[in-house]
Amino acid sequence: MKGLFISGSGTDVGKTFIAQHLVQLLIQSRQVSVRKPVESDCRIVDGGLETKDARKLLNASNVAEDIDTVCPYKFHQCSSAESASKAQNTRLSLDQLVEACVSDTFVVVEGAGGLLSPLADEALNIDLAKSLALPLILVVKDELGAVNQALLTIKVARQYQLEIACVVLNQFVSNTLDNANAIRHYGQCKVVVYNKALTTQFSQEVGNILNLN
Repeated sequence: MKGLFISGSGTDVGKTFIAQHLVQLLIQSRQVSVRKPVESDCRIVDGGLETKDARKLLNASNVAEDIDTVCPYKFHQCSSAESASKAQNTRLSLDQLVEACVSDTFVVVEGAGGLLSPLADEALNIDLAKSLALPLILVVKDELGAVNQALLTIKVARQYQLEIACVVLNQFVSNTLDNANAIRHYGQCKVVVYNKALTTQFSQEVGNILNLN
């Protein structure tokens, strides 16, 4: 299976936002399916659960699939996926999530929380990433402390022998911290900065890294 696994240094770093941009870039040259196999903090709508992140990913893709294929495991509680599933008296296994990510096309998979966030029974996000063996895109919020967050996540990813395609520094607010160069130097990996003013440059740099240009 070919694709990418999108994870982050934590929650609220913009994983879904960056994943949407990557999908929009990828669909220029190929069919792209998306997967968010489990999502917590889903809204209750007409007696059912409606996703937020998975729906955004599906809207960005160019493969017509049902939302239940993109995200088969939905939970209401705002917590880790493991905790949210237990709150609904549901047993969730790593094997179920791996199976939910299978696709015949290039697939972009977004995890739930950071790499070490609990995901299913006795499984973390990094266990899903390891099982899928897809190159990792690590999203980090560009702020004070980002270097530490990135390097810790890079270290554990390498301990699990994950292939790191690149780190995306998601710049919510322009700054002069120069986190990108520090992460490149100490993390020995490729780093791309995203902000609204650099959208074109971001697309070009990521395209080069992913061999799309």
